[in-house]
Amino acid sequence: MSAAIYDLHSHSNASDGVLTPGQLVRRAHARGVTALALTDHDTTAGLAEARVVAAELGLRLIPGIELSASFESHCLHVVGLNIDPSHPVLVDGVARQQDLRVERARKIADKLARKGIDGAFQAVARAARGGEITRLHFADFLVGVGRARTQQDAFDYYLSKGKPAYVATQWAGLAEVIGWINAAGGLAVLAHPLRYKLSNKWINKALAAFKVAGGQGVEVVTGRASGDDIRFSQELATKHQLRASIGSDFHAPENQYLELGRLAPLPVGAQPIWELF
Repeated sequence: MSAAIYDLHSHSNASDGVLTPGQLVRRAHARGVTALALTDHDTTAGLAEARVVAAELGLRLIPGIELSASFESHCLHVVGLNIDPSHPVLVDGVARQQDLRVERARKIADKLARKGIDGAFQAVARAARGGEITRLHFADFLVGVGRARTQQDAFDYYLSKGKPAYVATQWAGLAEVIGWINAAGGLAVLAHPLRYKLSNKWINKALAAFKVAGGQGVEVVTGRASGDDIRFSQELATKHQLRASIGSDFHAPENQYLELGRLAPLPVGAQPIWELF
């Protein structure tokens, strides 16, 4: 019997991914993934469709979500795995996050308008097709109107902290977000711990608070992680007694470096988060 292949971080067009939930599941299955978590930003809207297709294909779908959380002056992303998407505590929390997303999107659009770039909110709302609006939608908009060459350029020149269209958002606190996930029977995992560009002091402070609040895992292997990144992330997991997770953070087929299932194995000695499912 072949070994299970897990990918516990992926996005559909219910947030800022390109594929429908069904297309995402089919691509994961074609890529050899046997257990997939759909973890859209601040929404569980894609799970029902994904569940139907996963059942048809015999793929194990792990219901998930990716929630933005405020920790002191930083924004962290917390993946919730194996959640009950209908739990009222989680449903109420997600509704609050979605309101904040719309408010942030309007503010970003206003800032872009001051730079002579009009029509942003209407464009990103159309692109989101009723799903959650993220900064990636704005990056695509800026590329489309010729104000950036690539998504990364859009972030570097407009959307990142300190840039003209950046909007600081006070998301729900880290402990509160973890509480929503735990209430829904899920496991809270800190996503891509090295992407926040925190100092060693700050990432350890964040993980200590994460653990105290009931967090249970950290992404050790990601689609972008180098061998050194994986080793360091596993050291963090061991130090804070957290389980190891693995996820591509897939958004679109066009990004060949973030492909479903294209992931290094967990390091020897890591304790997989899925043992707790």
